[in-house]
Amino acid sequence: MKALLASLPLALSLSALPTQAMAAPECGSVTIADMNWNSASFMAHLDQFILENAYNCQTERVPGDSVPTSTSMIEKGEPDIAPELWTNSSKAQLDKGVEEGRLRYAGQVLSQGGEEGFWVPQYMVDEYPELATIEGVRQHADLFEHPEYDDRSAFYSCPAGWVCQITAGHLFDALELEEAGFEQVDPGSGAALAGSLAKAYDRKEPWFGYYWAPTPVMGKYEMVKVDFGTGVDLEHYRNCTTQADCTTPKVTMYPSAPVHTITTSGFAKRAPAAYEYIAGRSLTNPQMSAILAWMEENQADGEYAMEHFLLNYPEVWRNWLPKAEAQKLQQAVDQL
Repeated sequence: MKALLASLPLALSLSALPTQAMAAPECGSVTIADMNWNSASFMAHLDQFILENAYNCQTERVPGDSVPTSTSMIEKGEPDIAPELWTNSSKAQLDKGVEEGRLRYAGQVLSQGGEEGFWVPQYMVDEYPELATIEGVRQHADLFEHPEYDDRSAFYSCPAGWVCQITAGHLFDALELEEAGFEQVDPGSGAALAGSLAKAYDRKEPWFGYYWAPTPVMGKYEMVKVDFGTGVDLEHYRNCTTQADCTTPKVTMYPSAPVHTITTSGFAKRAPAAYEYIAGRSLTNPQMSAILAWMEENQADGEYAMEHFLLNYPEVWRNWLPKAEAQKLQQAVDQL
């Protein structure tokens, strides 16, 4: 099989392999939304392979995106599964679908939710443990050299035009970082923000700024999220921190962003064992970040990321499955 896979074109899906012909009627046909970002596409391929080989489902991946997929699942009952939806932006619509008995929140595909914060490199905290707190960052502001001004310290903010530019700016003000000597640096783009962090890390230089997870950057570089010492004030975050016209921002940690797997109720009723797998499997942000970093480094798509995960993370996926299903899946993985 290894030789066969090596000879197949990258675009060829594993759905074309003989596993699909073994589909059993108790699961039936299952459609899976293959979203247009890497983590979601990886999960779509992973769910497809596991449902086919461990649960004898007949699967098909269909193109998807957050709002169109949610709408289609509510109005048409398809696709059956959206493996990764960042649900904050469509919560009202999804909640209505659940209330009407059309949808289910199957589980959190990212067990920690989407994560945002202000970060410093681990090697800096190793040298100055107090940098794990915002007070420590303020005390050592002189470490974070500004790229243009000798008398200022650099805080790398979110690119202009992004929603996180608003939240990062408000928190910068609430934390009184300007008074501590910091100035916000607009990186200009997401790629430039990642580049500034990567450059600092490779040179073991100081870096302080906004970032989020899971991302390839967080998979490549060990970072520490700075503790503001306040916990999360969710009401204030929603009503002020995220609003451009907020004039009295207060200090709050970023709340996690729920990242769910959504299924149709029809799928849950039709294939309860397969639904139980979907509802129970999840990854941590470090795990997903590591997979995204591997995808970026190897220019791999969701299919090859799925193979990489199954071959290299058996201690993770075995815990998602009952013993019999885990054995069936292992047999399929052995053929990769």
